[in-house]
Amino acid sequence: MRRLPPLAAVRVFEAAARLENFTAAANELGMTQAAVSYQVKLLEERLGAALFVREKGRARLTGLGLRLLPQLTKAFDTIEGAFAELREEDEGLLTVATTFTFANTWLAWRLGAFQVEHPDLAVRLATSNKLVDLKAGEADVAIRAGAQPWEGLVAIELMKVDFSPMCAPSFWKRMTEQLGRPPTPADLPNLPLISPEDYWWDKWFEAAGVEGADRPKKPGLRLDSQADEGHTAMGGQGLVLLTPAFWKNDIKDGRLCQPFELTATAGFRYWLCIAPERRNVPKIKRFREWLLRQVELSKAAPLEAAA
Repeated sequence: MRRLPPLAAVRVFEAAARLENFTAAANELGMTQAAVSYQVKLLEERLGAALFVREKGRARLTGLGLRLLPQLTKAFDTIEGAFAELREEDEGLLTVATTFTFANTWLAWRLGAFQVEHPDLAVRLATSNKLVDLKAGEADVAIRAGAQPWEGLVAIELMKVDFSPMCAPSFWKRMTEQLGRPPTPADLPNLPLISPEDYWWDKWFEAAGVEGADRPKKPGLRLDSQADEGHTAMGGQGLVLLTPAFWKNDIKDGRLCQPFELTATAGFRYWLCIAPERRNVPKIKRFREWLLRQVELSKAAPLEAAA
């Protein structure tokens, strides 16, 4: 163990010695003059020697005080510099952790606008389905999908996670030609589906009034993320369940179509998660305000009619 005197008393002594005035030290430290005198007295008792000679309007250092002051000032300058360097690094980089799907279908398309608005702030996007430890500093903020907020974190609801079948317009045209009419929800279990064993299909079929929970699961492609599934559907491989809010640009540009307006959900939502002690950090506040504006703009943008 380090044999150190009370650091609060050392800090008070350094300020009083540097300013040569207890009142000025109290103002700098946000303390009362009596509290400054008390801390100095504690340190003097610990050392067994006086550090100041009290004079009217001035606290003059003794020989011992004069010997201690330069070394303590240097030590505090070193500590201050170390924290200033960390603070500068922290203030200049924002790390956002989120899922591969949210990053690649929604956030990455918009993040450049945040960078333009805040050119002094670098942004690192960390994509993984693993939950990061925000309190341990693994990221500044996280965007997660879940039914409920996470205990011990500030969780701000962004948007609900809903699903509707989508496919390439060419695929829909081909299915329409094969059936001699546009497919209905009841036709879908017999059409090529991407990730057909996904339980979300059962949720959507139930909402559409189609027997889904006990339907035979036909073999099909199984992919690990909605982002991969969406791009596979663009290649004409089948129908896939996607979140409409994530694919507005692809629908608008004709890479996907949403044949049915009906969506289904199991109560999941995307949340912006922040460690409580960091909720007022300036860079986090700036990102939170920007993200919430983007969410509202996204909600207001109309979804183009399916092809």
